[in-house]
Amino acid sequence: MSEHSEHTERLALPAPPADGDTGETTTLQVNGDSISLDHLGPMVVNSDGTLSRINNWEGLSQIEKDKTLRLIVKRNRQRLETLKANEEKNGKE
Repeated sequence: MSEHSEHTERLALPAPPADGDTGETTTLQVNGDSISLDHLGPMVVNSDGTLSRINNWEGLSQIEKDKTLRLIVKRNRQRLETLKANEEKNGKE
């Protein structure tokens, strides 16, 4: 046996929340848009259309989270509009 197989311990994932409870989620209204946040923070729309998160969201202070959220909402909206326009443009060609 190798060293790895001798000392491996199976780790279980935590059980899903009971009764459809998805955990702690906060819903904010930002410039008329409803944004749902969980402990991982908001989703970021990248310029290529992929999604990501802010790695250090939990470590940010509340004022940093507020400022970052305003920036992300504005940038996400711009990126989504650009992606949609590019999709429509490519669809007409």
